[in-house]
Amino acid sequence: MQHAFGYIQDGKVFLKGFLGRPDRVIGEVKGDEASTLLYFETRFAQLEEKVARLKDAIEENQNKGSFLMKLIHLKESLYTSDALGDFSQLIAQLEEQEGFLSEIIQGNRSKNLEIKHGLIQEALALQSSTDWKETTEKFKELKLRWIKTGPVEKEVHEEIEEEFNQAVDYFFGQRQHFYDGLALQAEENIKVYESLLEQARSAHELPDAKMAFDISKRIQKEWKAAGKVPAERRQPIWDEFSRLNNRIFSRYKRTLNPGPEMHPREVLRKIEGMVEELKKLAHQPTSQEITLRAKTIQEDWKKLPMRKPKEANLPARSYQFFMDIIFEKAFLEKLAHSKYADFADKMLEEQNQIKSSILKDLLHRDQGELETMQNNSDNFRVETADFEMMMKKKLSSLKRKIDVKNYVLKQLSPRN
Repeated sequence: MQHAFGYIQDGKVFLKGFLGRPDRVIGEVKGDEASTLLYFETRFAQLEEKVARLKDAIEENQNKGSFLMKLIHLKESLYTSDALGDFSQLIAQLEEQEGFLSEIIQGNRSKNLEIKHGLIQEALALQSSTDWKETTEKFKELKLRWIKTGPVEKEVHEEIEEEFNQAVDYFFGQRQHFYDGLALQAEENIKVYESLLEQARSAHELPDAKMAFDISKRIQKEWKAAGKVPAERRQPIWDEFSRLNNRIFSRYKRTLNPGPEMHPREVLRKIEGMVEELKKLAHQPTSQEITLRAKTIQEDWKKLPMRKPKEANLPARSYQFFMDIIFEKAFLEKLAHSKYADFADKMLEEQNQIKSSILKDLLHRDQGELETMQNNSDNFRVETADFEMMMKKKLSSLKRKIDVKNYVLKQLSPRN
């Protein structure tokens, strides 16, 4: 049985060859020959509808070039479609559309190439900028414009991509190098600030108010000359540094204006009275009242003459020792309550066990710090007498802290 675009032979349906292609089998007769031919004609009609819909989509959409690959795939599928109809005419329609789209795409790619050449020039003009913040934003905007710009011819794609990326990478490489340098410098600068803080701590402990004041003036000048560091790292160091220097200045100022003179025996009597009271307070369970009383005694101590009789050296050390015990016990109490919400409800024996455990940890840390300082002391180059004095004072302070903790630990033991 014959058909305008095919025929039936030996129970098989053939499509006549077109566009230089041979006849080929597209199916078998199912039922009668007329209904079989109608089935394959219907399939061709569906292909015609598909082509028509694609043509309408191309016409209606602004971005016509985006349909090219879809069109090519549809055209290729027509050569192997199992249907009966005028495939030559249908393919011709698609080829006409393909030529139309190719012209549009060619024009767009030429325009895209021109735009991207302009973006490369902008990138090259910015790549050596050191205004890191503003130029970074400009490069972000440039990269976004580059991405939004359509493709160019394959022959030049890699070349212009490399040109643009080289300019971008050069700027961000320079920026990274700059910030890496800042980070390294900041680490060096923070060591300077920490060293100055340590000197302020040691100066604060010096018995000679004039020497402490002279050191304070020097290290404050060095602080002003030190380099930049992030504010969040500098501020805590500055807070303690300025507080210590203020105290040093206040103490020195009192030496210039000491107030009424006091007889050495009166000074010694007052010191011995303070030590006696502190000793009693240090052996009592810690409380807010005891801590407040110790602070009051501290204020009374400040009112004593800076120059004290030699006989006051030993009781002065006892004063510092028992004062430290009172504040160590107050700190330990606060720490225990912060670690255990139900601390106040526990039996006294269990409370003491908890405090002992915490205190042993703190003691271990202090002993490690003292050992490290003693082991490294030979590496310090002592250039000035006041620096040597500060080192000795630091070691002495650490030893006193350990003695205080051992004393409190003994008070907490079951034997006491």
